[in-house]
Amino acid sequence: MADWDARQYMKFESERTRPAIDLLARVEGAARRAVDLGCGPGNSTELLAARFPGAEIEGLDSSDDMLAQARARLPGVAFERIDITQWRPRASTDVIFANAVMQWVSGHVAVMARLVDDLAPGGRLAVQMPDNHDEPTHVLMREIAALAPFAAKLARASAQRETVGSFEDYYAALAARGARLDIWRTTYAHILPTPQAIVEWVKGTGLRPFLAPLTGSEQADFLAAYSEAVANVYRPVADGRVILRFPRLFIVAVKPATSRKSPRAEGAKANSKLGTIAIARRGRR
Repeated sequence: MADWDARQYMKFESERTRPAIDLLARVEGAARRAVDLGCGPGNSTELLAARFPGAEIEGLDSSDDMLAQARARLPGVAFERIDITQWRPRASTDVIFANAVMQWVSGHVAVMARLVDDLAPGGRLAVQMPDNHDEPTHVLMREIAALAPFAAKLARASAQRETVGSFEDYYAALAARGARLDIWRTTYAHILPTPQAIVEWVKGTGLRPFLAPLTGSEQADFLAAYSEAVANVYRPVADGRVILRFPRLFIVAVKPATSRKSPRAEGAKANSKLGTIAIARRGRR
């Protein structure tokens, strides 16, 4: 798939940054080292740097264009291009902040569980993912992709993004690592000037897998059909503007400050202690 377009993405910087602000507000404690995983153009990295002054901050992403924008925005922060599925944090990492990225990661639930394991004791994994698979914006993408002019090229477009799971899915995976969890879902109501603004929004994110396989003329045809469908669904309110409903899932997983011991290990320790006491008592007789 083609690289991300940072300028297109940041057309709605304020709206895209708000969930990162809300997520960071629920991350407790201090940090000596914090990583912005999927840092994009650096808007969320900037929040981390302000929240943890004096900490070592690092931004990681797979997009060269996003990283170029991030480096220009925060020249004093280290940014690196990585594959999130393969990346492992240093043992001293206190916070991993993953805002609007895990839905693009194959096997993201298992990756999140591994990241909790890799945190420093007491470390925090903070994740936010768009949960809008069933919103009209995304339903319409799939419906138009299934039409005859596009179906052959776009048969796997929707599979580029993983389905966001349920509260129970993430609880089961992360609580098994001993994490203390805070999970919630918020639906934002973004008030935009026109239905075309909704199209511009998703061109920077959700539409990317649907446009990338098409030629220039095919992209124009797809966008024309999609724009018409969006305008039919997102009707203007009293003042002529439109409301984009945008649900998002939030997760903060806190790793135990001390490592857990297995019941078998605890049992062996208890038996050893009892044996020592018995020997000592025999010695005193």
